[in-house]
This record gives sequence, C-alpha cells and structure tokens, in this order.
Amino acid sequence: MLKTRRAGLFAAVCSFGLLAGLAAPASAESLNDAIALAYETNPTLQGQRASQRALDESIVQARTGFRPSVSLSADVSAIDGDGAGDAYRSSGAGVSVSQPLYTGGRVSSQISAAEANVLAGREGLRGVEASVIQAVITAYVDVRRDQERLRISQENVAVLQRQLDESKARFEVGEITRTDVAQSEARLAASRASLASAQAQLAISRAGYAAVVGQNPGDLEPEPSLEGLLPPVVDEAFFAAEDNNAQILAAEYAERASRAQVAVARSARRPTVTASGSVGWDASTAPGTSSAAGGAFNDYERGVRGGVSVSVPLFTGGLINSQIRAAQERNNADRQAIEEARRTVLRTVSQAWNSLVGARANLVANEEQVRAARIAFEGVRQEAQVGLRTTLDVLNAEQELRGAELSLVNARRDEYVAAAVLLSAMGKLEARYLTPAVTPYDPTTAGKGLSRSLGWVPWEPGVALVDRVGAPPKGAPPADAPVRTAK
Repeated sequence: MLKTRRAGLFAAVCSFGLLAGLAAPASAESLNDAIALAYETNPTLQGQRASQRALDESIVQARTGFRPSVSLSADVSAIDGDGAGDAYRSSGAGVSVSQPLYTGGRVSSQISAAEANVLAGREGLRGVEASVIQAVITAYVDVRRDQERLRISQENVAVLQRQLDESKARFEVGEITRTDVAQSEARLAASRASLASAQAQLAISRAGYAAVVGQNPGDLEPEPSLEGLLPPVVDEAFFAAEDNNAQILAAEYAERASRAQVAVARSARRPTVTASGSVGWDASTAPGTSSAAGGAFNDYERGVRGGVSVSVPLFTGGLINSQIRAAQERNNADRQAIEEARRTVLRTVSQAWNSLVGARANLVANEEQVRAARIAFEGVRQEAQVGLRTTLDVLNAEQELRGAELSLVNARRDEYVAAAVLLSAMGKLEARYLTPAVTPYDPTTAGKGLSRSLGWVPWEPGVALVDRVGAPPKGAPPADAPVRTAK
C-alpha cells in the first residue's frame, strides 16, 4: 500500500509529458471526497491526533499523586571477617506502601492544569484540522484552475494555428502581406510557450494535491458553494470568531492552565501529610555461628512498621517565593496572549471578509469582461474576413479574450479560497460542516475511562476531596478584552 501511494505521488510530479491527455479515473471526484480522504489519512492531522492522545495521559499522571505507591525490596550480603572462612551474612525482603493524605492542594492544582492543557490541545487539534481542510480546498481549486488554464491555452494554440493557416492561404492569393503571416507565427509561438507553462503549473498543482489529499487528482467536479456557511454581515463573522476560533480558545485554556500552575507553586508553602507502612523479613549469621543453628537464609524475623508523617517547609532560601513569582508572570504572559490571539483573529476575519468582497466584485467584473471580449472577438474576426480589419486586429482581439478568460478562472479560485479562509477564521472550517457523511473524530473518546484506568483506587475521590478543600486559590480569570468587534 505504501509503495503504491509513493508511486502515485511520484507520478503526479513526473507526469509532465502526459498532461495533455490527463488520464483520470472513470468516476468523478468531488471536494467532499478529497476532504474526507484527507480527514482520514493526512499525516499531519493523524500526528496531531496522536499527540493529543499522549496529552490526555497527563491527567492520569497528575492523578497518581492521590494514589499509593508500593515497592518491593530484597537483599543478600556477606562480609568476610578475618579471612579464615568466618563471614557475616544477612538477607532480607520487604514491602513498603506510601499513601498521600494531603498535598496542600498541589495535586489538585496539577490536575486542573493538566485538564486545561488537554482542552487547549483539543483546540489546537481543531486548528490543525482547519488548516488541513483549507490546504485541501486550496489544492483542489488550484488544480481545477490550472486545468481550465490548460484548456484555454490549448484552445488558444488551436485558434492561432487556424489563424496562421488562414493567413498563409490569404497570403498565397495576395490578400495580405508577409508581415501579417509573421504576426500570426509570432502569436502562435507565444501561445505554445504559454501552453508549456500551463502544463508545468498543472503538474505542480497536482503534486501539491497529492501531498495533502493522499492521491492524484482525477476528474474533479465543480466545488460546492460555501454560501450557506458564510454570514450575511461582517459583525456576525467577528462574533463567531470570538466564540469558536480555535486560536482564541486555546489561548484561554492555556491561561487557565498557567493560573493553576500558580496554585501549584503556592501549595509548596503548605504542609503535606503522608501515611506509610512496611513489612519486612530479615535474617543474619554472625561470624562463628553455625549455619545449622540458623543463618542468613533460615530463621527470618518479621518486622512491621506504620505511621503518618507531616512535613512543613520552614525556610527554602526564597526558592518557593521565586517559583510563585515566576508562575504569576507566566500567567500574566498567557493573559496577554489571549488578547494577542483575539486581535490576530479579528484582523484575519477583517482581511478575509474584505478579500471575499473584493474577489466577488472582481468575479462579476471578469464575467462581464469575458462576455464583452467574446462578442468583440467574433465581430473583429468577421470584419477581417471582409477586409475591414487587419490580421493584427484579429490577433489582439483573440489575445484579449484569452486574457479575460484566464482572469475569470483566477477570480473564481480567489473567491472560493477567500471564503474558506473566512470560515477558518470563524472556526467553522470543519469536516462536520463540509462532509456530513464522514464520522467526526472525537478527541474526548480517547480520554474516557482514563481516570479509572489501571492504578485507580477506591479511596482516591476521598483524598481528592480533602486536598481540594485546602487547595490555594487559583486567582480570578482574565477580564474580557476591550476589543470586541472590528469595523
């Protein structure tokens, strides 16, 4: 399978000589198909999902602070006393158990920080999904644009070849001069150069499509309209972005995590209470003692110990205070990151909206330009046949028509990409909106059940409840930023 896919990607890059034919699968391929395939197989997206599953484990790791630890130890030793064969021998084994009873709120705060980091990671996963889907859309419309450009270039070469043949025939009968023929030859040569460039650009676009989607593009259907997902006014786009944009939400969760880390640092000032117990067996043989009377491996004495220890930090040389100040400043930085993310997103929305408005106006203008240029070309060609126009007039009219058609193709592509960028900034460029038939990846599924995974103990909720009662405050959440909308 891997060799087949690599071969397909290689073919997309090296198919320059086959682009005139553009062999494609029999069935048409839609944008929904491309997004669905990338959603299931894109390595960037798959890697981010794996990273998120690894991040989910941080909650389990934090919860282990409420759980007991059990260790087993065993030893055997011998000391040669006087070199005469007498030796001191000992052996032993033991099991020890340690159970935290109160951590000063440290573990509770660590769990809160881990949970916030997981939520921030899920928003990061949403952002990667949006970027991958945006890349798929861009690659899809790029291929369709370049296929149209190639078609226009091929038609241009065919028209100019007929024009050259017609010019040669008219030159033979003396209707036009050698200059007219040379003009037709020059335009045909230029059109062939443009055709070669169009073929190369299509090969590049096909390779980009294969890289992000995972297979070569076939017969691509027209892309579906995104109008139903777009807001009617720009203010709705701003509000949707502030509520749903993954970058803003990830920054807010990151601030929540660093706020919990401040509480972790403050908990170092508080006492910790730990219960411990152990049971062990020891035996020893002193020099000169007969092994028959007992020895290192015969008569074991059992010892059982248990207790509760309380630890209170009295002086750390300023370490704890420094750690608290550092955690507070990191939280301050994360608070500013929220506002930075909000402003960045609002700017992106504004740029995308205005790009979309400009692209739509450009599209309308280009459609009118193509219509008028086609009428003008047909008129000039008919007038040239009766001697009212020169060959150069026909060539110029044909060039204006092809240029207008190329501009129209580019305008359609730019309008669609601008719409996708706006949806991405709004937080709505997701597979659930674009490909309803595909089952969305749920990052919460991997985290379900981890709290009661191997290592969980029944008394963990009780220890957690006690620890939360004495946990240090995490501080107030950041106030809403003054910038809410942009005009």
